Amino acid sequence: GWLWLIIALLPIYYIVITSLRSQSSFYSENPLLPTAHPTFAAYVEVFKNDFLMYFLNTAIVTVVAVAVILIVCVLISYYIVRKRSKASQRVFSLILLGLGIPLQAVIVPVYYLVVKMGLYDTLAGIVLPSIAFAIPVTVMIIVNFMRDIPEELFDSMAVDGASQMKILRTLVVPLTRPAITTAGVYQALQVWNGFLFPLILTQSGSVRVLTLSLWTYQGQYTSNIPAILAAVTLSAVPVLAAYIVGRKQMVAGLTAGFGK
Repeated sequence: GWLWLIIALLPIYYIVITSLRSQSSFYSENPLLPTAHPTFAAYVEVFKNDFLMYFLNTAIVTVVAVAVILIVCVLISYYIVRKRSKASQRVFSLILLGLGIPLQAVIVPVYYLVVKMGLYDTLAGIVLPSIAFAIPVTVMIIVNFMRDIPEELFDSMAVDGASQMKILRTLVVPLTRPAITTAGVYQALQVWNGFLFPLILTQSGSVRVLTLSLWTYQGQYTSNIPAILAAVTLSAVPVLAAYIVGRKQMVAGLTAGFGK
């Protein structure tokens, strides 16, 4: 475990210490040792090149996409778990079929649909496909957890006259919070780090997201490695914070049903 931890942390360590180097010290100092003269010049350079705009675009896409994904998938999962009919099982099977469809195989028809809808080169053109491709795995996680809720709890609330929406709001959502958190953090990582949709479905700099801006930094700072890694460090901070906040809920959600 300690060996694997070192292997996992070594690239992160290298990225952080390199982002604190100057351009000259990057070529003259040992790359695995902290620099003798740390500087934030690389971070200043990144902020001068519209990093905040790229960050805001990415945050908008991620927040909107994850919010819609969770709302839609909780409703779908509740229907699948509580309906228990052939129709609901067919819906579940059809949704899970989406797990076998690779994104790269359907990017051309997705591009065609986005263009025909007039959403090309907009943030909405990134959000909608991200939602669609996130539904299968999110439904699978939430359904697996929602099925562990005792049937007696549903029956007792139904006897008390609670409506389906009240049962969903006051019983199902609180008890499935670990699964919802797991799916939310996972999908936030996927959307935040998404590259293919922004690359294919956007063009102008005003709607550029962080992953695409890092790609352009690669060309703009061909030899300025500290600036590239400073942008990488800044873009990783929000998802790292999201994982730290929701890590306990993620473990509970990912291990749901293992004790059966």
